[in-house]
Amino acid sequence: MRVFGVPYDDTELLGKLVTRGRAWPAVGMAMHLANGAAFGAAYAALSRRLPLPSWALGPAAAMAEHLGSWPLVLVTDRVHPARDDLPTLGTSARAFAQATWRHLLFGLVLGEVERRLNREDDELPSYEHVVSTNGHGSLEHAITGAPE
Repeated sequence: MRVFGVPYDDTELLGKLVTRGRAWPAVGMAMHLANGAAFGAAYAALSRRLPLPSWALGPAAAMAEHLGSWPLVLVTDRVHPARDDLPTLGTSARAFAQATWRHLLFGLVLGEVERRLNREDDELPSYEHVVSTNGHGSLEHAITGAPE
């Protein structure tokens, strides 16, 4: 928020949609985490069907979601119960840039985590060449870094 100069927070936006009391931070965090988990589950189910390299899948999915949902902030600016307490988002280039950066970062992390968790066994690196029969590894490899 400091970098972009906009006090825009998804947690506040979501939490104050449900309650204006002291519980809005917890409610907003729960809603935001649930939204991220649902997006992650959908991404994991669909990502292997997309014709993109693995490094681009997460960012592309996050940017598609961001660009597809951003127009809804125009509605938020008009009908959100706490609209007077929130910054105007629909006409703010800084708010758009902040949300774009957040979604891009989320997409990068999501894509890499999903790739690492769901890779095929043949994609896993073999470490047999650095482990000795005693289970402690090879001193020669530890010193030289060369495979045995």
